[in-house]
Amino acid sequence: MAYLQLTYEERVTLSVLKLQGLSIRAIAEILGRHHSTLYRELDRNRCYKIDGAYRPSKAQRRTRARRSRSRRNRHYSSSYLLLVRKLLKQKLSPEQVVGHMRRFKLKRRVISHETIYRYIWQDKADGGDLWKSLRQSSKHRRKRYKAYDSRGRLANKRNIAERPQSIESRKYIGHWEIDTVHGRGSNHCIVTLLERKTGYVMIGKLSDKSTSSLNKKTINLINRYPSIFKTITADNGTEFHQYEKIEQRHNVTFYFANPYHSWERGSNENINGLIRQYLPKTMSMASLTQQQCDQIALKLNQRPRKRFDFITPEEMFYGL
Repeated sequence: MAYLQLTYEERVTLSVLKLQGLSIRAIAEILGRHHSTLYRELDRNRCYKIDGAYRPSKAQRRTRARRSRSRRNRHYSSSYLLLVRKLLKQKLSPEQVVGHMRRFKLKRRVISHETIYRYIWQDKADGGDLWKSLRQSSKHRRKRYKAYDSRGRLANKRNIAERPQSIESRKYIGHWEIDTVHGRGSNHCIVTLLERKTGYVMIGKLSDKSTSSLNKKTINLINRYPSIFKTITADNGTEFHQYEKIEQRHNVTFYFANPYHSWERGSNENINGLIRQYLPKTMSMASLTQQQCDQIALKLNQRPRKRFDFITPEEMFYGL
């Protein structure tokens, strides 16, 4: 026999009889309902945040809202949701999935990113692993109050304040940000180079954190597009202290952000967070290869970005 939800009249009767002091089992007998149905009704629809009382009108509105939410994904076929899952598995965020589908008109009716999030959390509740495709932020940040930069002082370095305003506005291509991302348990790490205007990224594998290794790999990456390197902005890590050797090798100018001002290199910080989807903090980079780094960079460069109206960095960089 199919289960029928309580009607509004039944909810009113439940409320009145309960106020009169009847037991739940007695009320259930009067209504012709199982007592567990009434216990569940009271548990789900009490106004806990106010006074814990049961109000029929409030219970009715909550029930309608829950039924409305439960029907939302039914507007989309299994093949439609399969496409959403495929794009999520490619590490696209829900907003990027929506933007990508709208851009290429993959479906006439485009799902909203809020509905995708609900779909993901329902999938998790059902034992699925789709939520693991979301960008995870496990980094705990803390404020630094006039912290002393203990990473060595570098004379004659150019402060970011000296950088031309046109670079800040991302008006022209050729201005990059550089950073290193470390793994766990070894000196192996990676260096990232991000082009500010297009969001295009290159990743290089380092066998250690020395300045010589970083310079060699950075020069190799610059050699891929030597004419599209005008400036590079770095943080104050000691691995960048021989930056002048890169400047001498290529016609590029280095600038340095202020200590503990990560927002001054916001694009690089953001891309490093995306890279963590592929190379989590708990993972050692000892076995990582340059080929794998290039594959990760390719995936990131082919990921549609909201700030470009969901055009990919690759399309922006190559002018496609």
